[in-house]
Amino acid sequence: MGKEMEERIQQLRETKERAHMGGGPEKIEKQHQKGKLTARERIDYLLDAGSFVEFNPLVGHRNGAPGDGIVSGHGTIDGRVVCIYSQDATVLGGSIGMLHGYKMYRTVEMALDMGVPVIGLHDSPGARAARVGERGAELAPREEKSGGSVFFPNTQASGVVPQIAAILGSCAGISVYSPALMDFVFMVDGTSHMFITGPRIVRTVTGEDITMEELGGAMVHTQISGVADLRTPTEEECLEKIKKLLGFLPDNCNQKSPFLDVGDDPNRLIDELEVIVPDDPDKPYDMHEVVTRVVDNGDFLEIKGEFAPEMIVGFGRLAGQTVGIVANQPMHYGGALTIDSSDKQARFMRTCDAFNIPIILLVDTPAYAPGSEQEQGGIIRHGAKVLYALCEAAVPRIAVVLRKCYGGGNLGMGVVPGLGTDFVFAWPIAEMGVMGAKETVQLFYADQIAKADNPQQFLEEKVKEYHDRYANPLYVASVSSHIQDVIEPRETRRCLCAALKLLEGKRQTRYPKRHGNIPL
Repeated sequence: MGKEMEERIQQLRETKERAHMGGGPEKIEKQHQKGKLTARERIDYLLDAGSFVEFNPLVGHRNGAPGDGIVSGHGTIDGRVVCIYSQDATVLGGSIGMLHGYKMYRTVEMALDMGVPVIGLHDSPGARAARVGERGAELAPREEKSGGSVFFPNTQASGVVPQIAAILGSCAGISVYSPALMDFVFMVDGTSHMFITGPRIVRTVTGEDITMEELGGAMVHTQISGVADLRTPTEEECLEKIKKLLGFLPDNCNQKSPFLDVGDDPNRLIDELEVIVPDDPDKPYDMHEVVTRVVDNGDFLEIKGEFAPEMIVGFGRLAGQTVGIVANQPMHYGGALTIDSSDKQARFMRTCDAFNIPIILLVDTPAYAPGSEQEQGGIIRHGAKVLYALCEAAVPRIAVVLRKCYGGGNLGMGVVPGLGTDFVFAWPIAEMGVMGAKETVQLFYADQIAKADNPQQFLEEKVKEYHDRYANPLYVASVSSHIQDVIEPRETRRCLCAALKLLEGKRQTRYPKRHGNIPL
């Protein structure tokens, strides 16, 4: 080896070593004191050991800004290739400049081109203010792919490859809009914040005195706004959840999710379901108890569990195949459909449909929630999103009516014929109709009830008569082919697994168009 080559190699090694240190030991220590990992530590924790290959590792090193405040590249998680970027708060605060934005843009674009998932680890206050005379600053908007244009590849990748974002610091402005365009958003208690304008500007403009946690903390966005899908106590747990989620998802829209045989018999009977679900349609129970007993080995990853808890959505497996679970939760609002639950349900079903994931609907709802708050808030528009998502979906879809499904609930849970649900099963205690048996009798027999010698007895007799004739699934199944079968609760898992086996090769042709106009 010649002397010049040896010197250049040594120079390269030293340059890369400095670049790997980001903002330097002092800033790294400050990051650790906040209970946060560094950009590279996050990548190392998430990816398989030794699998990370960095994009543009030498960007910014001559200006003392290694990576321009972001580390990006590709690697593997459980052997599956992913593209990833991780914003580095130790370099220029993680702010988004021209080259920083280009690396974000290119990482998403590369994931799209290669057909692999993309993961964004966000820790940035937003766009970097350009200094007067800064070289290239005036060219950023029109001659480079900058941070502001990362929304373009995010949108192009939507529904093509899974996009997962984690908010791991206080993020504002364009640093929150890219995650908002992605499929899933994770946050960490105490350290994650998302807002368009921070507390200081809010205080200046509106006079409202509010903390970062109150304005855009993890609890706010998982419980109130619904922007985030899941929060965890620590970064490490957040990264573990990302790994778990990825295991349920395919690499892209043209593939199926990884098959995972955990040894749970598809024909397993579940006797305890008869005990978990009360016969009385007005008595609450926890639908999670049903879901975890039906899916393989009780493994269920709930999405948006704290937002609109009257609806449960999340991923599980049946006979090794990933499925999306959509279930009413009688513990909250009796399982009624609401504005927020409609947004949650529609978004989740469209995600499943985009990535070839069959949808399982576990139905127990009294219909849409009544009242001026819901009507004036636009329940019609929000409920229409659900109908759009149901009718748009081409993946296998199976509904099981556990106990009741009244009125608009038949629409919102895909039970009505003609909405494209492949199979509808019903438990023997299921009631389906415009209203419940008691409410229907009270409506049509109000005068007779009032004039009866024993009104209560007359009511009970008519309710039983109506229930046995019209609300009984045995009657419905005898006069209509819409109900595939009336099944014992213990047979639920077996029926779902068998139906999914048949629907594996489902293909549907849709009308050609530019795109639909969903009622947003």
